[in-house]
Amino acid sequence: MDRIFDLQPELENELVRIRPLEEDDFELLYEVASDPLLWEQHPENDRYKKEIFRSFFGGAMESNGAFLIFDNQTGKPIGCSRFYDLDKEPGTVLIGYTFIDRGYWGTQTNKSLKLLMMEHAFRFRDEVIFQIGSVNIRSQRAVEKLGAIKTEEKETINDKGEMTRHFVYRLNKIS
Repeated sequence: MDRIFDLQPELENELVRIRPLEEDDFELLYEVASDPLLWEQHPENDRYKKEIFRSFFGGAMESNGAFLIFDNQTGKPIGCSRFYDLDKEPGTVLIGYTFIDRGYWGTQTNKSLKLLMMEHAFRFRDEVIFQIGSVNIRSQRAVEKLGAIKTEEKETINDKGEMTRHFVYRLNKIS
């Protein structure tokens, strides 16, 4: 596919609206991210701390693919996600670094978000990849419900220099 992938479109569906993350969004997003329970299954489970979250936010801004997620009914900011590693493998893009306010867990919000992002991605690429921490059972189950298949396990170094294990899930475009 040779069309240029727009990493930060504004997109919406019935449940969510996403727009490019901006520097001024830090406090809005930290209000959601400051909940320690959001991060309990994450390899970096201290992201609720402001100084740690600031590093995460900086990485999101540098990625040029991060979004602020809004509840499309209330207009309330409820989380963040991003596209990243475009064409690290030819014809692919990763979706991840997603977190959503706990008040939306167990609803259709995360699924709606991922479907919105995948619909956009599949206009330009043939495969979407999710890289999920080995202890993040909630996220693993969520992408499996979307049809993603676990294809490998890998170890990476996190922002603190610690080795963490991740599972790689893949979902191919259906023609």
